[in-house]
Amino acid sequence: MHPILGNRIRTLLYVAGWLPIAALLTQMLTRGATLPWQAAVVVFPMCLLYAFICQASWYLCNAVPLRESETVRLITTHATAALVSAAAWATVGWGWAWLLDFSLDANGLALRYRDQVVPLFVSGVILFLLAVAFNYLLITLEVSRRAESKALELQVLAREAELKALRAQIDPHFLFNSLNSISALVMADPEGARRMCILLADFLRGSLKFGSEERIPLAEEIRLAECYLDIERVRLGSRLRIERDIDPFCEACLVPPLIMQPLVENAITHGVSPALQGGAVRLYAVRNGAGVKIVIETPVESESSVKNSPGLGLKNVRMRLANLYNGNARMDVDQQAGRFRVELQLPCEL
Repeated sequence: MHPILGNRIRTLLYVAGWLPIAALLTQMLTRGATLPWQAAVVVFPMCLLYAFICQASWYLCNAVPLRESETVRLITTHATAALVSAAAWATVGWGWAWLLDFSLDANGLALRYRDQVVPLFVSGVILFLLAVAFNYLLITLEVSRRAESKALELQVLAREAELKALRAQIDPHFLFNSLNSISALVMADPEGARRMCILLADFLRGSLKFGSEERIPLAEEIRLAECYLDIERVRLGSRLRIERDIDPFCEACLVPPLIMQPLVENAITHGVSPALQGGAVRLYAVRNGAGVKIVIETPVESESSVKNSPGLGLKNVRMRLANLYNGNARMDVDQQAGRFRVELQLPCEL
């Protein structure tokens, strides 16, 4: 479908654009004579007809692409089409003028038209070539729009593929650690290993339920993080303590699923697990203007223990935030005075 003729508003605007052309041609036909209304009766229907003849050049432009056709072929094709179209248009106009002159006694309108047929023919050629240029411009814009849309679609697909790959890295990484922990407990604490298997099944069930979602409520994300901590508490016992301070007003904010689990795992691996006395993992969340602030904090014995081994978790979260929020979210990592702190600043989407 023609991009102009396929839309009613565009068609009306296009026809309206021919009104000044019709007025100029009417002025040409009545120059030196007093035939204003008779000439208008001839020219305006002619211009309406030629407006649609010129738009037929759109199909010709598609048949002879600008970048894929030789220059000689382009010039020959469009010059021939312009000459034929203008000649046919001028001939039809002459017949229309003669018919009006014969039926309405239009004071020699047909003779006046004959005297101006060459300028009208030349005008027809120019108008057709202008239509060709205009249609090539439309085609170029349409190709550019399609290319931009395709590039955007490919960018979205690439981003989704990267997010799926990043999310897929979480599951085996966590699962391997959990299975190693269960293996270590089988001989020393069979009941603890059984309890850990049950908790692990509950966690995996929840992660499968929400892991395929684009966003989940923060309350569900915190519940998944606490489920992971319950698994680790079977292994670490009283060495692991959990401190929770969650603002109820931010629990409905939507966040990426499993965004906290790598950070909690990182806190256990580098903070609580190496310490003889263990430590506390603090979960803190509060509304921060139009966003939500999430903090995961744990004590560390060595200042370099985390900085030198940021691991997959922190890198994964940082990359996911960059892909999901386009710079509107950030993760700050800070280690000082024996504390390791990860702070997430996310838009609060509801």
